[in-house]
Amino acid sequence: MSSNQELSPVIDKSLVPRLITNQFPKFKDYPISPILPGGWDNRVFRLGEDMLIRMPSAKKYEVQVEKEYKWLPKLSPLLPLRIPEPIEIGHEDEIYPWKWSIYKWIDGEIAAKAKVTSLPEFARQLANFLNTLQKIDSDGAPSPGIHNFYRGAPLSHYDKEVRLAIEALKDKMDALVITKIWEESASTVWNTKPVWLHGDVSAGNLLVNKGKLSAVIDFGMLGSGDPACDLAIAWTFFDKETRKEFNSFLQTNEDVWIRGRGWGLWKALIVSAELTNTNVIEKANSWRVLKEIVGDYLEDHGNQYSQSEIIGESFHDNHE
Repeated sequence: MSSNQELSPVIDKSLVPRLITNQFPKFKDYPISPILPGGWDNRVFRLGEDMLIRMPSAKKYEVQVEKEYKWLPKLSPLLPLRIPEPIEIGHEDEIYPWKWSIYKWIDGEIAAKAKVTSLPEFARQLANFLNTLQKIDSDGAPSPGIHNFYRGAPLSHYDKEVRLAIEALKDKMDALVITKIWEESASTVWNTKPVWLHGDVSAGNLLVNKGKLSAVIDFGMLGSGDPACDLAIAWTFFDKETRKEFNSFLQTNEDVWIRGRGWGLWKALIVSAELTNTNVIEKANSWRVLKEIVGDYLEDHGNQYSQSEIIGESFHDNHE
């Protein structure tokens, strides 16, 4: 199988039942259906009524399988919201080259503003979850690395990528001011004991049930270090007032908050510059995120610039 390690198999409804039959015959008669839309890192299938199958889409995501299997059962009892519960680990065989996993099914809908009864309450719930996660003993927790694409590392790890994106977009925005926002975000570092972090707190990884935040899913980026990366959702999902509510309930400091803004800026820039896999919806959303970040920066700095001076109308026209 080693010669096929870097080849990505077609992960579809014909492959998954064969894997289940080969490795977990006790589940072979359970119905299997794909969950759409699928993510970049994993293809997801429902197994029966009460289980979920997650299959890495590439070799680089395989390491996340064992990491979740090891750590999520230890974290789960200590957290105020439900998180995924691993049941089994599948192993590579002649038809699929990587480890894969089976989890308990969690009821809920992917978070969207229209599905949330109260955004401020949602923000408080999420802040409480993150505060609690960061307080859990992190001894032995994975450090930032390839396994989580360096979530928890200093923002400077992404400096080259950000500057490439700014260069690519320089005709559509004020590169000097965007660079100032980035440099301010990256000017401080986490200098205390590493804390637990989810690594990919986004609307797509939050479940809502009856209008309330009910679960946090997809811990593939789980690790320890600087928790600022978990705050980017303040700009990617929340509006200005909800962002303030979120910040007021976080048990962190201003430097972490500003670095969180930097994480949001990094992602918005690389998506806008097409330095990562993306789609039309994500590109349009990246423009909205940039406007949120620029608006915050202007407010912090006494509105010495206008938003239109920083991000030109050509950028607006190309992304709305």
